[in-house]
Amino acid sequence: MSLQQLLGIELPIIQAPMAGVQGSELAIAVSNAGGLGSLPCAMLGPETLRKELAALRAGTDKPFNVNFFCHTPPTPDADREAAWRQALAPYHAEFGIDPAAIPSGPGRLPFDAATAELLQAFKPAVLSFHFGLPSADLLARLRSWGAKIMSSATTVDEARWLEAQGVDLIIAQGLEAGGHRGMFLSPELSTQVGTFALLPQIVRAVRVPVVAAGGIADARGVAAALALGAAGVQVGTAYLLCPEATTSVLHRAALQSEAVAHTALTNLFTGRPARGIVNRLLRELGPMNPLAPDFPLAAAAVAPLRARAEAAGSADFSPLWSGQNASGCRAIPAAQLTRELALAA
Repeated sequence: MSLQQLLGIELPIIQAPMAGVQGSELAIAVSNAGGLGSLPCAMLGPETLRKELAALRAGTDKPFNVNFFCHTPPTPDADREAAWRQALAPYHAEFGIDPAAIPSGPGRLPFDAATAELLQAFKPAVLSFHFGLPSADLLARLRSWGAKIMSSATTVDEARWLEAQGVDLIIAQGLEAGGHRGMFLSPELSTQVGTFALLPQIVRAVRVPVVAAGGIADARGVAAALALGAAGVQVGTAYLLCPEATTSVLHRAALQSEAVAHTALTNLFTGRPARGIVNRLLRELGPMNPLAPDFPLAAAAVAPLRARAEAAGSADFSPLWSGQNASGCRAIPAAQLTRELALAA
């Protein structure tokens, strides 16, 4: 069965869910163009999630994907948090921020029963997960309305694990991909490889369809992925300049500058490796810093720095998520981009 038949879509193109730079508008545009639009939900509260799902239902009668995180919430470590805030103290002082006034909080919550209950009223056709999968009970509930389940694998071992849990699709996320690594069986970054090295290995190792993600920015990249056995592709960075995306002015400027040529995996913004454009914070603290608290606790102390800097017109403290290949990132309608990506399919 093809990806199109499995998901009920026309084109083998999945728009990657990208928290912080998109809402339902981008997902609607992609789904209406024949691809699979995706809504990132990990940072949405119940009311916002309900409104966005209602907007999706009103904006398209095509299938769409809703994406959630499945991380294990960490145990707060007061000593580590204190060391992290001490590392950021010169920046807090620079912007006149009182560290004692900075609240701490998770920011991103894993998928749970309450969310499954909310989704029941909308019955989305596809659900994708990052950092593994929710419990078997929750998966059974989602499957009860016929939803297809997919999740990211960054290694062959992760792909085999996902297949054993009964997923319908596996997203082979290569090292080039922007945003958070989906790694969940091991935190070791040396296990991470590029898309076109990872993809054929996963295709050989599992029986379920595999979608390629990372570094794919145009129709030629799509063709290459399909030639290596992918059932389709997931594309994120190329959509960041589309008018339907909510990418900030500063982020858009960075994507169109020479800075986009230099990206790195960093744990500074959330506590978990994610690929973004190198800026002042990454240069001065090092992209991977052992002082950063575990995901998602690192975010709290950085958030006010980002807000103050952005208000002053600077992206020095912003997570400028981007993959290694931004060559297809253009300010064109998402529908046009979706169709252009599928020209080789």
